[in-house]
Amino acid sequence: MNFFAHETAVIDDGVQIGDGTKIWHFSHVMSKSQIGKNCNIGQNVVVSPGVIIGNNVRIQNNVSVYTGVICEDDVFLGPSMVFTNVYNPRSAISRKDEFRSTIVRKGATIGANATIVCGYEIGEYAFIGAGAVVTKSVLPYALVFGNPARQSGWMSEYGHRLNFDANGLAKCDESGEEYRLLNNRVTKIVHGK
Repeated sequence: MNFFAHETAVIDDGVQIGDGTKIWHFSHVMSKSQIGKNCNIGQNVVVSPGVIIGNNVRIQNNVSVYTGVICEDDVFLGPSMVFTNVYNPRSAISRKDEFRSTIVRKGATIGANATIVCGYEIGEYAFIGAGAVVTKSVLPYALVFGNPARQSGWMSEYGHRLNFDANGLAKCDESGEEYRLLNNRVTKIVHGK
Protein backbone atom coordinates (compact mmCIF):
# COMPACT_ATOMS: atom_id res chain seq x y z
CA MET A 1 0.00 0.00 0.00
CA ASN A 2 1.77 3.13 -1.23
CA PHE A 3 -1.00 5.59 -0.41
CA PHE A 4 -2.17 7.16 2.85
CA ALA A 5 -5.68 6.71 4.24
CA HIS A 6 -6.73 8.27 7.53
CA GLU A 7 -7.99 5.71 10.05
CA THR A 8 -11.56 7.08 9.73
CA ALA A 9 -11.61 6.71 5.93
CA VAL A 10 -13.56 3.78 4.47
CA ILE A 11 -12.11 2.10 1.39
CA ASP A 12 -14.21 -0.69 -0.12
CA ASP A 13 -12.82 -3.80 -1.81
CA GLY A 14 -12.05 -3.61 -5.51
CA VAL A 15 -10.68 -0.06 -5.49
CA GLN A 16 -7.54 1.05 -7.34
CA ILE A 17 -5.54 3.82 -5.65
CA GLY A 18 -2.27 5.20 -7.04
CA ASP A 19 1.00 5.78 -5.23
CA GLY A 20 1.32 8.95 -3.18
CA THR A 21 -2.43 9.58 -2.89
CA LYS A 22 -3.79 10.82 0.45
CA ILE A 23 -7.35 10.15 1.64
CA TRP A 24 -8.44 12.15 4.68
CA HIS A 25 -10.96 12.00 7.55
CA PHE A 26 -14.41 10.42 7.10
CA SER A 27 -14.06 9.90 3.35
CA HIS A 28 -15.53 6.87 1.56
CA VAL A 29 -14.04 5.37 -1.60
CA MET A 30 -16.52 2.87 -3.01
CA SER A 31 -15.98 -0.33 -4.99
CA LYS A 32 -14.79 -0.36 -8.60
CA SER A 33 -13.57 3.24 -8.44
CA GLN A 34 -10.11 4.29 -9.63
CA ILE A 35 -7.96 7.04 -8.13
CA GLY A 36 -4.64 7.97 -9.74
CA LYS A 37 -1.27 8.87 -8.29
CA ASN A 38 -0.52 11.83 -6.01
CA CYS A 39 -4.15 12.81 -5.46
CA ASN A 40 -5.46 14.54 -2.36
CA ILE A 41 -8.94 13.49 -1.26
CA GLY A 42 -10.14 15.89 1.45
CA GLN A 43 -12.34 15.35 4.47
CA ASN A 44 -15.88 13.95 4.06
CA VAL A 45 -15.49 13.08 0.36
CA VAL A 46 -17.46 10.27 -1.31
CA VAL A 47 -16.10 8.59 -4.44
CA SER A 48 -18.94 6.44 -5.81
CA PRO A 49 -18.65 3.10 -7.63
CA GLY A 50 -17.05 3.25 -11.07
CA VAL A 51 -15.72 6.80 -10.75
CA ILE A 52 -12.39 7.45 -12.48
CA ILE A 53 -10.01 10.03 -11.00
CA GLY A 54 -6.74 10.81 -12.83
CA ASN A 55 -3.34 11.72 -11.40
CA ASN A 56 -2.65 14.79 -9.26
CA VAL A 57 -6.33 15.56 -8.69
CA ARG A 58 -7.28 17.72 -5.68
CA ILE A 59 -10.72 17.09 -4.19
CA GLN A 60 -11.49 19.49 -1.36
CA ASN A 61 -13.74 18.82 1.65
CA ASN A 62 -17.41 17.79 1.38
CA VAL A 63 -17.48 16.72 -2.29
CA SER A 64 -19.43 13.72 -3.61
CA VAL A 65 -18.11 12.37 -6.89
CA TYR A 66 -21.00 10.29 -8.23
CA THR A 67 -21.04 7.30 -10.56
CA GLY A 68 -20.57 8.50 -14.14
CA VAL A 69 -18.00 11.19 -13.32
CA ILE A 70 -14.54 11.06 -14.89
CA CYS A 71 -11.86 13.54 -13.80
CA GLU A 72 -8.70 13.62 -15.89
CA ASP A 73 -5.25 14.58 -14.54
CA ASP A 74 -4.63 17.83 -12.61
CA VAL A 75 -8.30 18.61 -11.92
CA PHE A 76 -9.22 20.78 -8.91
CA LEU A 77 -12.62 20.26 -7.25
CA GLY A 78 -13.34 23.06 -4.77
CA PRO A 79 -14.94 22.71 -1.33
CA SER A 80 -18.56 21.53 -1.33
CA MET A 81 -18.93 21.60 -5.12
CA VAL A 82 -21.65 19.27 -6.41
CA PHE A 83 -21.91 16.73 -9.22
CA THR A 84 -25.20 15.14 -10.29
CA ASN A 85 -25.72 11.96 -12.30
CA VAL A 86 -29.47 11.87 -12.94
CA TYR A 87 -31.10 14.68 -14.90
CA ASN A 88 -34.60 14.34 -13.40
CA PRO A 89 -34.33 12.54 -10.05
CA ARG A 90 -37.35 11.38 -8.05
CA SER A 91 -37.14 9.58 -4.75
CA ALA A 92 -39.85 7.04 -5.64
CA ILE A 93 -38.46 6.25 -9.12
CA SER A 94 -35.20 4.35 -9.64
CA ARG A 95 -33.16 5.87 -12.46
CA LYS A 96 -29.86 4.06 -11.94
CA ASP A 97 -30.02 2.90 -15.55
CA GLU A 98 -30.25 6.55 -16.66
CA PHE A 99 -27.01 7.86 -15.12
CA ARG A 100 -25.40 10.47 -17.37
CA SER A 101 -21.65 10.81 -17.48
CA THR A 102 -19.75 14.01 -16.80
CA ILE A 103 -16.17 14.44 -17.98
CA VAL A 104 -13.86 16.98 -16.39
CA ARG A 105 -10.87 17.39 -18.70
CA LYS A 106 -7.21 17.85 -17.75
CA GLY A 107 -6.35 20.86 -15.64
CA ALA A 108 -9.91 22.14 -15.14
CA THR A 109 -10.90 23.94 -11.92
CA ILE A 110 -14.36 23.82 -10.37
CA GLY A 111 -14.81 26.43 -7.66
CA ALA A 112 -16.35 26.12 -4.20
CA ASN A 113 -20.10 25.39 -4.08
CA ALA A 114 -20.42 25.11 -7.87
CA THR A 115 -22.98 22.64 -9.24
CA ILE A 116 -22.32 20.60 -12.37
CA VAL A 117 -25.51 19.22 -13.94
CA CYS A 118 -24.79 15.77 -15.37
CA GLY A 119 -24.21 14.85 -18.99
CA TYR A 120 -21.75 17.55 -19.97
CA GLU A 121 -18.04 18.05 -20.54
CA ILE A 122 -15.83 20.57 -18.77
CA GLY A 123 -13.01 21.37 -21.22
CA GLU A 124 -9.28 21.33 -20.55
CA TYR A 125 -8.15 24.12 -18.23
CA ALA A 126 -11.67 25.54 -17.98
CA PHE A 127 -12.35 27.57 -14.85
CA ILE A 128 -15.76 27.29 -13.16
CA GLY A 129 -16.29 30.14 -10.69
CA ALA A 130 -17.45 29.62 -7.12
CA GLY A 131 -21.20 29.02 -6.86
CA ALA A 132 -21.72 28.60 -10.62
CA VAL A 133 -24.46 26.28 -11.88
CA VAL A 134 -23.21 24.59 -15.06
CA THR A 135 -26.07 23.47 -17.34
CA LYS A 136 -24.13 22.85 -20.57
CA SER A 137 -20.66 21.86 -21.76
CA VAL A 138 -17.81 24.31 -21.13
CA LEU A 139 -15.11 25.04 -23.73
CA PRO A 140 -11.42 24.47 -23.01
CA TYR A 141 -9.83 27.47 -21.24
CA ALA A 142 -13.25 29.11 -20.73
CA LEU A 143 -14.06 31.12 -17.60
CA VAL A 144 -17.69 30.68 -16.54
CA PHE A 145 -19.68 31.82 -13.52
CA GLY A 146 -23.20 32.64 -12.40
CA ASN A 147 -26.55 30.82 -12.33
CA PRO A 148 -26.91 29.57 -14.94
CA ALA A 149 -23.19 29.70 -15.69
CA ARG A 150 -22.25 31.92 -18.60
CA GLN A 151 -18.88 32.37 -20.21
CA SER A 152 -17.14 35.57 -19.18
CA GLY A 153 -13.69 35.20 -20.69
CA TRP A 154 -10.75 32.85 -20.96
CA MET A 155 -8.15 31.52 -18.51
CA SER A 156 -4.54 30.43 -18.86
CA GLU A 157 -3.26 27.07 -17.66
CA TYR A 158 -1.94 28.93 -14.60
CA GLY A 159 -5.41 30.25 -13.75
CA HIS A 160 -5.12 33.85 -14.90
CA ARG A 161 -7.60 35.73 -17.09
CA LEU A 162 -6.40 36.09 -20.65
CA ASN A 163 -6.84 39.44 -22.39
CA PHE A 164 -6.68 38.93 -26.14
CA ASP A 165 -5.52 41.73 -28.43
CA ALA A 166 -6.95 42.62 -31.86
CA ASN A 167 -4.85 39.84 -33.41
CA GLY A 168 -6.32 37.22 -31.06
CA LEU A 169 -3.15 36.87 -29.00
CA ALA A 170 -2.72 36.91 -25.21
CA LYS A 171 -0.01 36.17 -22.68
CA CYS A 172 -0.37 34.66 -19.20
CA ASP A 173 0.76 37.18 -16.56
CA GLU A 174 2.42 34.51 -14.42
CA SER A 175 3.96 32.01 -16.85
CA GLY A 176 4.50 34.20 -19.91
CA GLU A 177 2.92 31.46 -22.03
CA GLU A 178 1.16 32.71 -25.14
CA TYR A 179 -2.33 31.83 -26.33
CA ARG A 180 -4.32 32.30 -29.53
CA LEU A 181 -8.08 32.87 -29.82
CA LEU A 182 -9.46 31.81 -33.20
CA ASN A 183 -13.08 30.91 -34.04
CA ASN A 184 -14.06 30.99 -30.34
CA ARG A 185 -11.37 28.42 -29.43
CA VAL A 186 -8.27 29.03 -27.36
CA THR A 187 -5.01 27.16 -27.94
CA LYS A 188 -1.66 27.54 -26.25
CA ILE A 189 1.10 28.57 -28.64
CA VAL A 190 4.00 26.14 -28.45
CA HIS A 191 7.15 27.68 -29.94
CA GLY A 192 9.62 25.52 -31.81
CA LYS A 193 7.02 23.12 -33.20
